Amino acid sequence: MIYFLSCVGLLILGYFTYGVFVEKIFGIEPERKTPCWTKEDGVDYINMPTWKVFFIQLLDIAGLGPIFGPILGALYGPQALLWIVIGSIFAGGVHDYFSGMLSLRSGGKSIPEVVGDEMGMAARQTLRVFSVVLLLLVGVVFILGPAKLLGSLTGFNVSLLVGLIFVYYFIATVLPIDKIIGRLYPIFGALLMFMTIGITFGLIYHGYEFLPNMDFAVNVHPGDLPIWPLLFITLSCGALSGFHSTQSPLMARCMRNEKNGRPVFYGAMIAEGIIALVWATAGMSFYETPEAMNAVIAASSPAGVVNEVSNALLGPLGGFLAIMGVIVLPITSGDTAFRSTRLILAEAFNVDQTKIVKRLMIALPLFGVAYFITLVDFNVIWRYFGWSNQMLSMLMLWSAAIWLARKGKLHWIATIPAVFMTGVDAAFILQAKIGLGLPATMSNIASVVIAVASLVAFLMLVRPVAETSKDPAPAE
Repeated sequence: MIYFLSCVGLLILGYFTYGVFVEKIFGIEPERKTPCWTKEDGVDYINMPTWKVFFIQLLDIAGLGPIFGPILGALYGPQALLWIVIGSIFAGGVHDYFSGMLSLRSGGKSIPEVVGDEMGMAARQTLRVFSVVLLLLVGVVFILGPAKLLGSLTGFNVSLLVGLIFVYYFIATVLPIDKIIGRLYPIFGALLMFMTIGITFGLIYHGYEFLPNMDFAVNVHPGDLPIWPLLFITLSCGALSGFHSTQSPLMARCMRNEKNGRPVFYGAMIAEGIIALVWATAGMSFYETPEAMNAVIAASSPAGVVNEVSNALLGPLGGFLAIMGVIVLPITSGDTAFRSTRLILAEAFNVDQTKIVKRLMIALPLFGVAYFITLVDFNVIWRYFGWSNQMLSMLMLWSAAIWLARKGKLHWIATIPAVFMTGVDAAFILQAKIGLGLPATMSNIASVVIAVASLVAFLMLVRPVAETSKDPAPAE
């Protein structure tokens, strides 16, 4: 238990130390008007209280990632918890903070536009495609996943539940953000907190030994899958995830003051890290061996682990509420995934979104495409999701590094995790069967060369830009 509590403590300490450091490097301007004041439109740019913005941000970025990812990551042993702590503080928190704050500074732009401003048109177009495909996949999976879980709990027809979730997503995508999302998320947040705290105390109450296998020297994965680079692709949400960067601009449009950026963006990442710690610990503590947990995953996906752990630790009622919390997480990311896609497409094609008719012009074909995706087997495409997600995080971190370097600020806070993720992404696509299928040793050496070359190119090409004034505030 000491190791688990130390990890939780380090995450909280990281928020109050490294989070403050990152905030100072960025250089907040509390007197500067944010987009919710300068561009308020009653739809996407809406002034909202900070506590509500925090809960929406947390539920937006969470999805099933900080539960399913850590359960799969737990198969690698206690190293998974180390990655959650180090990743959340030094990579994920930085990534989420800059994706939100750079969007805020640019008037609430979506992340492809933010990255394009720093890395050029080629990066802008690449990120537009990456983001839309990623968000569509997330949206569709977060329709099917909750529907199947609800179906198993209630006995309702899964197709009917898919239709109901589809309708909810559509309404949440086109209505003003405060009408549904702003009202439901505090309730959903309470469920999430119950689930996280309940699982922790359930382990204690039932006398489970926390993290019985603490051998860091051995890779305990039942399939003997390598920690590098697979752990950092598998365990993304809860440590570092590019998907978060597509969600942060939603709250950048609703945040009242730049001083709220640390609790909203960095803080939500730390909170997600704690959720990930709980589920990774539950997986390693509830099952006697990684093989036992892997058997459940193989039979019924990580959802089977969630079901067994929740019901055993919390009883039928508590287990039901915990599983409902797990169902809520993907739904609260699915609705905002479609909303983010609408806004990315609106910016790409310069379509004003204040009128409902203009929002429907984008939403109707968007959901038509999503519906057809639900009808086909897209397992092959989905295999690329983890890699695409971390490619997006890498590009966001490089954009933050470029912005900081051009401002003459300490860019290393973003550069180091950007270089690391460059190596991870390169190693994965070079050696994976869905990539080039190269031998592990060769691909690992090549990935180091690619990461170092990227760093050298960055240091040689990016120079501070002389400024005559601060960043221009968004137009009134």
